[in-house]
Amino acid sequence: MALPFDDKKSRLNRRKFLRNSFLTGLGASIAPLSLKSANSKKQENKSKEGKIGSDLGPKSGTLTILQTTDVHCQIHPHDELFWENDQSVFRKTAGYAHLATLFEEARAQNPNTFIVDNGDMFQGSELSVKTTGTAISPILNALNYDLYLPGNWEVVYGKKNMQTLLGGLDAPKICANMYHDLGDGQKGELIFPPYFTWSKLGVKIGFLGYTDHLVPIRQSPDYSKGIKYTLPHENTEYYVKVLKEQEQCDFIIILAHMGLSQQIALANMPEAAGVDYILGGDTHERVRKPIQCKYAKVVEPGAFGSFVGKLDLEVKDGKIVGEKYDLVEVSVDKYKANEEIVSMIAGLEAPYVEEIEKVVGYSKVPLYRYFVVENTIDTMILDALSWKVKVDVVLSNGFRFCPPRSTPDDSGMIPITNGYLFDMLPVDANVRTAKVKGDILMKWLEKELNNVFAKEASKRFGGWVVKFRGMEVAFNAFGEQGKRVQSVIIGGKPLDPEKVYSISACERDGDPETILCRIPVVTDGETQPYTLHEVLKEYLAEHSPVSPVPTGAAKILDAPSTLLTQVSGVDYSFS
Repeated sequence: MALPFDDKKSRLNRRKFLRNSFLTGLGASIAPLSLKSANSKKQENKSKEGKIGSDLGPKSGTLTILQTTDVHCQIHPHDELFWENDQSVFRKTAGYAHLATLFEEARAQNPNTFIVDNGDMFQGSELSVKTTGTAISPILNALNYDLYLPGNWEVVYGKKNMQTLLGGLDAPKICANMYHDLGDGQKGELIFPPYFTWSKLGVKIGFLGYTDHLVPIRQSPDYSKGIKYTLPHENTEYYVKVLKEQEQCDFIIILAHMGLSQQIALANMPEAAGVDYILGGDTHERVRKPIQCKYAKVVEPGAFGSFVGKLDLEVKDGKIVGEKYDLVEVSVDKYKANEEIVSMIAGLEAPYVEEIEKVVGYSKVPLYRYFVVENTIDTMILDALSWKVKVDVVLSNGFRFCPPRSTPDDSGMIPITNGYLFDMLPVDANVRTAKVKGDILMKWLEKELNNVFAKEASKRFGGWVVKFRGMEVAFNAFGEQGKRVQSVIIGGKPLDPEKVYSISACERDGDPETILCRIPVVTDGETQPYTLHEVLKEYLAEHSPVSPVPTGAAKILDAPSTLLTQVSGVDYSFS
C-alpha cells in the first residue's frame, strides 16, 4: 500500500487550512486569566517542540492521557446514577467548573498530560439550542483541551454550523471517515484531518479519529446532509501504516465515537493491527477495566462529564514500559468548582437562565434513562403522548442522553424544569401520526431488537430498545435474529398481521412520508400542530406530580429488566 511521502507538503498545507478555516469569534478569545496563561504556556511549549534539540530533556517519566466524551452540554453538576449492590445509588458529579479543577490538578501533577474529548459536545441542553451551540465553545476553550473528535450529534445544527462550532475550538480536530459529499455517492476531501501526533519524553503517540458511520440513519437525515461517512475499517490499516512508518509513532490510539460494541468489533479486526488503544464514546458505557480484544484494548468513560478516563503510560529511556488505566469519578466534593469557570458559565447563561430554571412539573420518583429496556424518563414521555394522542400505539425513541434527576427541592418532590425537557429531548420535534399493518410492525420490532442485541457486535446500533405504550412485547434479547419476539399484544389482543394500527411518534427531519420512527411503509402520515415539549408541559400542568414507573410493556425473557448494557461476550459490566 503506497504512502503519501511525496505529497507531505500539500497534506500539511491542507491540514493547516482545514484547522483554521471555520474559526468563530465567540470562544476563541474568552478564557479565565489562570487558564488563559496556561493556554499561552502550552502554545509556547508547542512552538519550542518544533525547534532542533527541543526533545533532548528527560526520557523517563509518565505520559497521562485524559478523556471525556458525551458531555451533551451538561455544564452544571448533576445527579448521577450508579448501580451498586443491585440497586440504584445517586451522587452529585460533573460540571465543567469541576472538570476544570480536575484538569488543572492533573497538569500540575504531570506536565506531560494530554486531554481529549470524543464528541457530542454541542447537543443536549436548552442553552445549546438557544445559542446554536455557540455558548459551549468558550467553556471548552477555557478548559484547554488538546484534541477533539466530532460525535454523532455534532451534526444536529447542520453541516455548516458543525464546521463553524468545531472550527471555533482552539485545539485540533480529527476524523478519518467524514467526507464532503459531492452527490451521486461520490466523496470529496476529508472535512477534518485524519490524525494528530503528540511527542513527549522521546515517545511519539499517534491519534486517529473515527465517528459513527450510521449517523444518517440514527439521526434525522437532514442533519448530516452534505457529509458522506465511510466504514472506519476501510482506511484504518492505511492510516495505521502512515502513523507507524511515516510518522514513526511508538503508540497508536484511535479516538472513536462509534459505541462500545462497534469499537470492540473494530479492535478485533485485522485492520486494527498495530493499534494499542481505542478510546471510545457514544454509548455512555463506563469501562473501568480495559477490554482486551484481539488487536487493541477498548475503553469508554461514561457520559455527561461524570467521569474522566485516565491512561498513564510509563516511559523509561524513551520507551513505553508500562500502562495503567483508571476511570475517575468527577465528584463535586473532591474537585471543587473553578470560580472563574463558574462566573463564565453564569454570564453565558444569564439571558436564558430564567426560562431554563422555570419549573413545569414535579416527579415523585427519580428520573433516569440508564436501563436498556425501560426507564422512568421515557415512561413519562409515553404517558404524556398516550394521554394527548388517541392512537393504538405511541413510541419513544431509544435515546441514551439526559442525566438523572433525583434531588427534591423544598417541596419534597423532584422538580422538572423547562431546561430538563431539553435535556431529555434536545430536538423539540412535532408529534406525527400514521398507520401501519401488523406484519410491518412485527418486522420493525425484530429489526429494532437486532439493532440493540445483534450477536455480531458490528451490527449493533448505539441506542436502547425503543419504548412504547399500547403494545406489550415479550422477547428474548439474545435469541436468534428475526425470532426474538415471542408475543405482541395490542389493545388486549394478539397482534394481527393483516390489521392496520394507528401509531404516533416524533417527526424526524428528512424522513420520507412513508417512514415514522424508522418504521417503513406507513400510510396516512400526519404531522400534528404540537411538539413533544408542548405535550409534556400540557400533561404535567394537569397531572403533576407524576410517578412514571415503568409498566413492563417491554418484557425481556432471558435477562433481568435492570439490564444496563447491550454489550455481551466480554469482561465488562456497567456500574
